[in-house]
Amino acid sequence: MPAEEVARLRNVAVVGQGGAGKTTVADALLFAGGAVSRFGRVDDGTSAFDTEPEEQRRKTTITAALHHLAWRKHEVNLIDAPGYSSFLHDARNCLYAATGVVFVLGPTGGEVKVEAEKLWGWLGELGIPAVAFVTRLDRERADVEHALKDLAAIGAKPALLQLPIGREGEFRGVVDLLTGRAHVYQGDSGVVQEGAPPAELADEVRAARERLVETIAEANDALLEKYLEGVELSADELGAALRDGARAGKFVPVLCGAAGRAIGLHPLLDAIVDLLPSPADLKPWEGDNPKTGDRVERTADPTAPFSAFVFKTIVDPFAGRLSVLRVVSGRIHADLNCINSARDVRERIGHPLKLEGKKQTQVAAAVAGDIVAVAKLKDVASGDTLSDEKAPIVFAPLPDAPAAISFAVAPKSKADDEKVMQGLHRLMEEDTALRVHRDEQTKEFVVSGTGQLHLEVVIERLKRKFGTEVELKAPKVPYKETIKGSAKAQGKYKRQTGGRGQYGDTWLELGPLGRGKGFEFEDGVVGGVIPRNFIPAVEKGIREVLPHGILAGYPIVDLRVKLYDGSYHDVDSSEMSFKIAASMGFKKAFEMCKPVLLEPIMTMNVVVPDECMGDVIGDLNSRRGKVLGVEPKGNGQEVIKAHVPMAEVLRYAPDLRSMTSGRGDFALEFSHYEEVPPHIAEKIIKEAQATRVERHA
Repeated sequence: MPAEEVARLRNVAVVGQGGAGKTTVADALLFAGGAVSRFGRVDDGTSAFDTEPEEQRRKTTITAALHHLAWRKHEVNLIDAPGYSSFLHDARNCLYAATGVVFVLGPTGGEVKVEAEKLWGWLGELGIPAVAFVTRLDRERADVEHALKDLAAIGAKPALLQLPIGREGEFRGVVDLLTGRAHVYQGDSGVVQEGAPPAELADEVRAARERLVETIAEANDALLEKYLEGVELSADELGAALRDGARAGKFVPVLCGAAGRAIGLHPLLDAIVDLLPSPADLKPWEGDNPKTGDRVERTADPTAPFSAFVFKTIVDPFAGRLSVLRVVSGRIHADLNCINSARDVRERIGHPLKLEGKKQTQVAAAVAGDIVAVAKLKDVASGDTLSDEKAPIVFAPLPDAPAAISFAVAPKSKADDEKVMQGLHRLMEEDTALRVHRDEQTKEFVVSGTGQLHLEVVIERLKRKFGTEVELKAPKVPYKETIKGSAKAQGKYKRQTGGRGQYGDTWLELGPLGRGKGFEFEDGVVGGVIPRNFIPAVEKGIREVLPHGILAGYPIVDLRVKLYDGSYHDVDSSEMSFKIAASMGFKKAFEMCKPVLLEPIMTMNVVVPDECMGDVIGDLNSRRGKVLGVEPKGNGQEVIKAHVPMAEVLRYAPDLRSMTSGRGDFALEFSHYEEVPPHIAEKIIKEAQATRVERHA
């Protein structure tokens, strides 16, 4: 694309809540725009976007996919974004590449879910304008008014541009409310016949046009004044005000159709070109100069220094890594030298690639605003910035996706431990919501994600891409042990074996420390009752007990130990004998110090609809939670902040979904440790002791 054609670029994310039909809309747009010769369909596994086996099996978009088409001398980059909550983080990441959005809705009403609310909220945060497309108007109970109410429910102001012709199975076209012309489609061919609207729709068309003109005029002071004075607004005035209002986000133009039958797609392509902005129309990207710390800007100027933002990574175990980026400024071409300014690493660009579903096509270059992929960069991750080394800039990274659920991963073959971890870390490169770590206390590999479906897909991909099989199981809760009281005890180890014996004698005093203080050892020996060279052995003997616990096998924390007396033998004493004596004395004193279990407490932020708040708070209380406060979030939602034991929320996601009809959301992070209530601790200790017996049986 020539440099002067930045204004003819459109980066369009097709978004909507899961099940709305957005992938069918994206496939239909490709076909209508002539980018493909066959209309790919989700149901028969031929979609140009849902190409992953996990997607085809579920008939669900799991990861964002890209393609492109040409329409009226404009280049349109299409991004089909996931709509289900478990994969919505990928949709959010793609919005950083988009200049506009097609928001897909169903027509049967009452379908607004938290996914749609989240998506609309993100569009507002990022300042991305949208056009809405009501699809499936040929379905039973379909009514465009339902979709308009759903848009209003998520905070949008709809501006209906078309009126459907025919209802449900009789739906066959639309009336353009600005031109007054009818577009009637011939079967499922996409062939359209233009003419006058059906006479029986005259009153509806007149009323709908009046509402549209009023909506457009209200967003433009000059037009509103003329409108209120009764002056008829010209087509040019309305068209310009419609474009300006849509791009400013003052209202959302709404178009109608049935994507599966190729109805309404050409007008939707026209709306993408006419109503959504190009990269040149948007405000500059802001970032930091990593050398000076100054705030700097980049506009979509192909003559400016090169900069680009990596919003997605695709990993293939054989082909390597593809970094998908939006060129923010300048140009990208083969053999371009640049810097990963987020990591201060030099990179060299290979051939830029245009993505076409699972295929790629090499291009000579791409200009500011365009979206391309680059293969096999050395050290680049999603959220990184590439820039000209002489004019470096770092854009803000992608937002974190909070983990909602965790599982322990158990390889089916012990020999696969390393292979599993390598595969999971490769998958983390392309999935910004996936977290993987090894719990040093429980010795488990733990994977965390946005939901159970998310992690099930991760495990399927792990098997398919890297040939390793694992099982998911509930992670062990990392309990700890500590003491509430103080005590003194003797640890004496004496053994005679015929030759040189072993002798060590220690007196220890134990006491509690504040939460999070760990372990302190004090040498209080005076008078040489224990030689100085044996003191480190005493501390070592105690420290070797700490990780393995005494009550239930959990690490011991937050206590102090003072060695204050003892005795030794000139011949039989050794480091080993004092180490053993110290561990004996420590265990004896620990059991006299009112030992207790500690459990991890999580901070939870739970977002719920107003009407569900009572049920959710009651449920948190039943989980031994402590509600810290409730704050209004707006749009009929509340944020409940609470402290809840980790053991009580290992499977919280499906329960919250049930209580809120899928409209709730939450984030978890570790806060602190607290004592486990005695009746619960007793059960945990018994189970741990039984496991120990089985292990040693």
